[in-house]
Amino acid sequence: MANHASAKKRIRQTVKRTARNKIIRTNVRTLVKRVRVAIDAGDAAAAKAALPAAIRRIDMAVTKGIYHRKTGSRYISRLSLRVAALS
Repeated sequence: MANHASAKKRIRQTVKRTARNKIIRTNVRTLVKRVRVAIDAGDAAAAKAALPAAIRRIDMAVTKGIYHRKTGSRYISRLSLRVAALS
């Protein structure tokens, strides 16, 4: 357990940051899942509609430092390829 005031503050900051990151990461996964479900169902219109929202959230997560830049690019690239293959 932390004894110094600075260590206690770091613990409080870590708890807040972890909660914020978890919310954003969960949101990204949900939007990516919507695209994947639409792709698996063969619904090109729904996949194309869901893709921009997923891309926006992935970029936001990268900007916040939750995902690495290349990880975000990889997610976007793979989703875009799968949506384009439906057409």
